[in-house]
Amino acid sequence: MRKHWTFLFLGLLAIGCSGGDSGSSGGGITSETPVVLKGDLEVQAFEGGYGIDFYQQSAKEFAELHPDLKIKVEGGPRVWEQLRPRFVAGNPPDLAFPGWGMDHWALVEDGQLEPLDEALKGKSFDGDTTWGEAFDPQMLKLGQSEGKQYMLPYYVMMYGWWYNPKVFEDNGWVPPTTYDELLALCEKIKAKGIAPLTFQGQYPYYMTTMMLFPWAQSAGGIEAVKAAQNLEPGAWKSPAFLKAAQMIDELNKKGYFQKGAVAMNHTEAQTQFLNGKAAMVMCGTWMESEMKSQTPPGVTFRFFMPPVLADGPGDPTALVIGVEPWMVPVDSKNKEAAIGLFKYMTSRKEAKEFVEQKGTLMAIKGVEDAKIPPILEAPAAALKNAKTIYAMQYREWYPAFHKELENATTAMLNGELTPEQFCDRVEAAAEKTRKDPEVKKRKVA
Repeated sequence: MRKHWTFLFLGLLAIGCSGGDSGSSGGGITSETPVVLKGDLEVQAFEGGYGIDFYQQSAKEFAELHPDLKIKVEGGPRVWEQLRPRFVAGNPPDLAFPGWGMDHWALVEDGQLEPLDEALKGKSFDGDTTWGEAFDPQMLKLGQSEGKQYMLPYYVMMYGWWYNPKVFEDNGWVPPTTYDELLALCEKIKAKGIAPLTFQGQYPYYMTTMMLFPWAQSAGGIEAVKAAQNLEPGAWKSPAFLKAAQMIDELNKKGYFQKGAVAMNHTEAQTQFLNGKAAMVMCGTWMESEMKSQTPPGVTFRFFMPPVLADGPGDPTALVIGVEPWMVPVDSKNKEAAIGLFKYMTSRKEAKEFVEQKGTLMAIKGVEDAKIPPILEAPAAALKNAKTIYAMQYREWYPAFHKELENATTAMLNGELTPEQFCDRVEAAAEKTRKDPEVKKRKVA
């Protein structure tokens, strides 16, 4: 399971040009560098589905440019647990990728992260743009607070729905693009004795991220989504969110969700889908990596966008993404080298290799010609075609509120709340958060 939430990185005059070859646009290893980096550089990284071996290899290559620089790259699947006390003690690593278990925004509020705006004004490693211009601008915004850049993105996760193409072809089914098509398809699937949809009931954010928000956006446009994330009064019981809740409730009452799914964790629900017990499941683009050992031989699955309202005013191409940020701690002992290494990692050469080795998409420009696996073709097309990209930023900003949203979602699925009562309950939780002076309020960029 991935809890994402959204993205990333790294100000000093020398920082603006460190680690790059201003005379080269290829991004490869070169012996000519404008700044000599030396000393020790410690990197701590989240060892999730993509491991840390790529970061270690990048560090080895970067060290060839700087023989006096000693780089150590370590990590683990719960690296945030080791990093929390180190940040408190003022002894963090020089470059950090804490993963989803760290409250990144608390680090910003505590003054623990280095502002990276000046670094982004300097040249990229490739040398033909500024470093900031090397990133997708919409994704770069996700690491900003009050106009300053504290975190940077690397790989990108996309949220959507998945189906088994062979099962669909054998039955003459087509992935639905509208909600009405979804209802008609679910009825056909149910008649075959298969659950149309399963979901990760123990983690309701899968449903809020891939049903509630996309359908609220379809019903009310991106402004409805921004208003909700910004905790504007009345936003969570707006017509757009009520309509989205009603759509979830309708699927539930028609029996289109797999029985018992509300008690399943992420891998249990996804295994049900892979074993043919359910025709569709919601998940992010990490699912292939996450479910590799549980996928039966010969089973494939493909991505499609959440079906939208045929007459909805929202953007039908809108895509929910997630990023897990990298950052330079303010107490880093070698900030210049930390930024230099990350500049190298975000060169086109390295970004392209990450795509091809790890099977994911990147927040870095200029890697469109990278070879991607078939399972990423549909997500890549969705990202290319998306006029609107947004992330679930409220989850990290307001964790207590997010938990109440999850509880209300489960209560509605259990038949304890009507869609109207669901919206009232969530709006009450938003109001409580709005009035809490101890909670820092943020705005979607």
